[in-house]
Amino acid sequence: MFAHNKRLQYSVHVDACNPGLANLMLEQFGGPDGELAAAMRYFTQALGEDDPGRKDMLLDIATEELSHLEVIGTVVAMLNKGAKGELAEGANAAAEMYRSLHGAGNDSHLTQILYGGGPALTNSGGVPWSAAYIDSRGDPTCDLRSNIAAESRAKMIYERLINVIDDPGVKDALGFLMTREIAHQQSFEKALYAIQPNFPPGKLPGKPEFADVYVNTSQGEGDMRGPWNSDDNFRYVSKAEEFLAMDGGDGRPDVQLTDHESKVLRELQQRTRSNPQGNPKTGAELGIDGHAQM
Repeated sequence: MFAHNKRLQYSVHVDACNPGLANLMLEQFGGPDGELAAAMRYFTQALGEDDPGRKDMLLDIATEELSHLEVIGTVVAMLNKGAKGELAEGANAAAEMYRSLHGAGNDSHLTQILYGGGPALTNSGGVPWSAAYIDSRGDPTCDLRSNIAAESRAKMIYERLINVIDDPGVKDALGFLMTREIAHQQSFEKALYAIQPNFPPGKLPGKPEFADVYVNTSQGEGDMRGPWNSDDNFRYVSKAEEFLAMDGGDGRPDVQLTDHESKVLRELQQRTRSNPQGNPKTGAELGIDGHAQM
């Protein structure tokens, strides 16, 4: 059960209306790394979680993400307030209204015309929010790693938004939201390492003869060695004959077919065979010839 408190988790102060900036803020409202995506990711994970500690954490963070959605949506609405009234009441001449929606790099015409200046569940490019943003897989060690990455991406988007705005009130609110992403990363990482063992994700350990092999498939200038491929941590394979057909076979595919399947496959191969000796005239060549004659 949810109950709404009309006070925001963090106060929002906007110095001046700016519909173009409001449009950028939508990236964290309905974008792939935004607050709605985070809330839905953690809420659905919590519903399927059997561990009481992780379930409680996921519900807490999911609910907080909804409060962050409210904060960022309020920022969007406040930045749009002036333009919303002017557009709805036709307060300016048509040409001036058009310039206000398109001038100085402002790309807010979609949210202004279609959504009336309110926060829309789209990203800053107008793409509608999608449940495809949620990539939970139902394994706690897999999902916690994904959650850490999701919080990292959201933190980076907030940081970039902070770097392009000059409204101190908006910058302050975004700084709070960005910082909460850091806190959530820490909680998810602590939860991950509270599971032992936690690597690899899932139950199956993998084939030991391949688990610690580093394959140097991109060779040439720029080859580097480090802890990600060191001899202390991996068996470094660089020769092609060692990383082709690593199972020890010949590297060629084979399939067992029934007599009937073999018969119809041979018929298909016969019907669609190419003639390596032929040199037919193509439509492209006829077009070239015709052009050359003009």
